[in-house]
Amino acid sequence: MKLSISYPVCGCEKLIEIDDEKKLRLFLDKGMSAEVGGDDRGDECEGYVVTISGGNDKQGFPMKQGILSNQHVRLLLTKGSSCYRPRRKGERKRKYVRGCIVGTDLSVLNLIIVKKGEAELAGLTDKNIPRRLGAKRASKIRKLFDLSEEDDVRKYVIRRELRANEGKKPRDESPQDSASGYTHHAATEAPPPGHQEEESREVSGRGRRLREAPCSA
Repeated sequence: MKLSISYPVCGCEKLIEIDDEKKLRLFLDKGMSAEVGGDDRGDECEGYVVTISGGNDKQGFPMKQGILSNQHVRLLLTKGSSCYRPRRKGERKRKYVRGCIVGTDLSVLNLIIVKKGEAELAGLTDKNIPRRLGAKRASKIRKLFDLSEEDDVRKYVIRRELRANEGKKPRDESPQDSASGYTHHAATEAPPPGHQEEESREVSGRGRRLREAPCSA
């Protein structure tokens, strides 16, 4: 079985292949989102805690959260369901998925480090890979910089420097979404409730008055 271990704090990911079944006993019969300690794996993993985020079996079927089984299950999936992407509007499809219980039939098991130990793991916690792109949504920028609702999000948009071509000046770009085109909520007040009904009544009344007006010869 292969273990795909990721550490989101540093942005690193490492794929480890383990053939010894004794080392995999920690994960057997555990479900997705379960936390597993690494104290039994040796001194280098002492203090580490990982959570199971998913996996694939040897036939390629992905694990689905909420299916308390270690076998294949055929489900009717719709838009918004995991393990399924509809191609048409309103489409539903019955597909095979694997349960969320870890077994020996898995080929890849995805793990996320949620607690770091004292020792450094080579290729995971000993280096830091910066994020290529910054946060795009206004709510996520507030969460990243711990901003309040009164702060202007546009001042905290992360810009990315682009490589300059020959004979051109270097330039940078920022994500074009709700953060860059964001209008401060204090500058624009929300329209009062029922304003659309008042506008429609005014338009209908204006049309009725035009119809009732006498026609000039």
